[in-house]
Amino acid sequence: MNLNISGHHIDMTDALHDYVASKMGRIERHFDHVIDAEVVLEVEKVRHKAEATMQLRGATVHAESTQDDMYAAIDCMIDKLDRQTRRHKEKAKDHHNRQARHINLDAG
Repeated sequence: MNLNISGHHIDMTDALHDYVASKMGRIERHFDHVIDAEVVLEVEKVRHKAEATMQLRGATVHAESTQDDMYAAIDCMIDKLDRQTRRHKEKAKDHHNRQARHINLDAG
């Protein structure tokens, strides 16, 4: 996975970079067909925003979260991405199962 992490109006510390990279590893563990991921962290006064766009095999997934704390925003965004990637994976898996059942029904 090609991971690009950037920040707007925030100093990208090694701790933030490592935190995002480790959390994105959780998504890659569930769905290993991630091609590219871009994460943008942004701060405006007291609003901390984390957003990510991921290129998967066959889909593009986008999630964003706004919280009072940057780490909480990252956690919420990762949860949303995780749900979306699992749903994409299940759709692909279900599609193959329906096709296999259809072939078996035609044969019998």
